[in-house]
Amino acid sequence: MTLPIARIALVVAQFNTEVTQRLKEGCLRTLSRHGIKAGQISLFNVPGSYEIPWAAGALARLKTKTGSPKFDVIICIGAILKGRTPQNDYIAAACAQSLQDVSVATGVPCIFGIITPATERQAKARTRGRLHRGVEAALAALDILKLKRRIYGTSQGS
Repeated sequence: MTLPIARIALVVAQFNTEVTQRLKEGCLRTLSRHGIKAGQISLFNVPGSYEIPWAAGALARLKTKTGSPKFDVIICIGAILKGRTPQNDYIAAACAQSLQDVSVATGVPCIFGIITPATERQAKARTRGRLHRGVEAALAALDILKLKRRIYGTSQGS
């Protein structure tokens, strides 16, 4: 897939680091394989998944000197593991809705690369092979960039 130069923000939760680092690495490898250079990606770490929507919102509202959004797409990586209380359900729902709100309000797509596994084993399974959610997030970002270019052209909407 050939794309014009894209500016990508990658927001990664540091909570559940073992999992989120593997998701991030798979995402970055996939972007690289598809021609995205390291200089096109800005990495932002946040404490946990709950802080991802705030960071994504702040990044989506940044503008270049010409007034266009600084980032064409924001990839959000996190891992919310099920615990003994329903806290994970509240965090996951808040993240999903907030990221959708940011995307719609700003016109900058926020890719939901936040996994919500029930067990540590499921979390690890989603960081390798055909279930690798970091790879899926990167591919989704590339697809949405392609769609944005089709809708807006190369100089608008980005």
